[in-house]
Amino acid sequence: MNLLGLDVGTTGCKAIVFDIEGNIKGHGYYEYGIICKKPGWAEQDAEKVWQITKLVIKKAVSESGTKNIKALSVSVQGDAVVPVDKNIVPLYNTLLGMDYRSAEQSRECSALIGERELFNITGMRPHPINSLTKVLWFKKNMPEVHCGTYKYMTYEDFILAKLGAQPVIDYTMASRTMAFELVSKTWSRDILDRLDVSTDMFSRVVKTGEIVGEINPQIALELGLPKDTLLVAGCHDQTCAALGAGVIGENIAIDSHGTAEVLSTAFNEPVMNDMMYNSYYPCYCHAKNGMYFTFALNHIGGILLKWYRDNFGYSEVIEAEKLGKSVYELIESKAPRGPSSILVLPHFNGSGTPWCDLESKGAVLGLTMASTRHDIVKGILDSLTYELRINIETMRNAGITVNELRAVGGGAKSPTLLQIKADITGCKVATLKVQEAACLGAALIAGTASGVYSSLDEAVGQTVSLRDVYHPDINAQALYNEKFSIYKEVYDTLKTINRKL
Repeated sequence: MNLLGLDVGTTGCKAIVFDIEGNIKGHGYYEYGIICKKPGWAEQDAEKVWQITKLVIKKAVSESGTKNIKALSVSVQGDAVVPVDKNIVPLYNTLLGMDYRSAEQSRECSALIGERELFNITGMRPHPINSLTKVLWFKKNMPEVHCGTYKYMTYEDFILAKLGAQPVIDYTMASRTMAFELVSKTWSRDILDRLDVSTDMFSRVVKTGEIVGEINPQIALELGLPKDTLLVAGCHDQTCAALGAGVIGENIAIDSHGTAEVLSTAFNEPVMNDMMYNSYYPCYCHAKNGMYFTFALNHIGGILLKWYRDNFGYSEVIEAEKLGKSVYELIESKAPRGPSSILVLPHFNGSGTPWCDLESKGAVLGLTMASTRHDIVKGILDSLTYELRINIETMRNAGITVNELRAVGGGAKSPTLLQIKADITGCKVATLKVQEAACLGAALIAGTASGVYSSLDEAVGQTVSLRDVYHPDINAQALYNEKFSIYKEVYDTLKTINRKL
């Protein structure tokens, strides 16, 4: 018995066939592009994404060497919107979450309904990232597309419909749109009526993990899947990755450290207090029905080491090529141990949560004639983790406690960085046996829905296991605490200067 997990991301699509123990049997991955017609715009050819989705499924199934696949489910990027006709043919490119053209519509929502009221109802602050503002943009700027639209879909309902399901969207994706009542789990007629948008333009909402049909027989034949493969409603990629990392209870978070860094965690009751609101933390549905979810975001993660590599690390690039090693591994190996004498404010693209200050800028502090570029590297690693700790402490002040981090992404490959995270945050930090957490999460949803597992708890218990575990070093932690007390003053101290710059 096997299960298929599909992850439709922003720049690529991945499909993995797992056995019921969580072992990878087949894998497929292809990239696709982003169309940037103007500054702040980010589109995608949805039909091309569908074609590539079919390719990766076919590749994963072929590589697995099996046709005994019981069910499939999907993990998808959040906040993207594609208008489609009744044949699920896109009428325009997908507007991605990173597309900010609907800033005007976001302001209109704030003025008409109120920022805090929207947050209280939906768990989402008005922002151009949200799907609803993009729908309003189509309504105002492309009325011919809006009038011809059967449904405004996310990639979840779009891909499932292409595979053979009726238009459906799960709780997690619906609750990210800013058009969904978090408590009643329904489209908000109050919000949509005030904005003159019909609920009929959205897909039917279902629970995460609900069976929504069987695969279209012709598609099954094309992809090498059984004709009776079950289609199961999936979820937002952050919640799906959390599930695949075993984050199905409180006090555990998944730390996804790639180009950016995202800290995600789950809790049992909705949390929409002032601290959540003022810190720009959303509150939406988790993949595990009955739980809720939030995340903190640092726009600058691993990309800051890439900036260092490209501007200061030429000799390490040459040396790494000669040694056949990763340049980042080499760069980190030359960084001094213990807290750096250098503090770096990593706001090179504005700040993430809890400030979300687009005017903030990066800084390197504490330089002397004795400073080396290796001190700067250590300053980068430390400061990124100080940002992580600030978000952990802010969440705690909001009533959400994190004691353990499950690390995924490129940062999970660095023992140096993982120990730094443990020492600075005071949390247990662990890596996972299966790093493909989003695809595994989708497969576990599919397996639970189809009866392979009796519950998500059983599915996680059977498939998710830790690989390496890092505990805080008490002596190092005391030294980092001293530096952190200084770091907490840096943003406020430089705020006025950065605005002048």
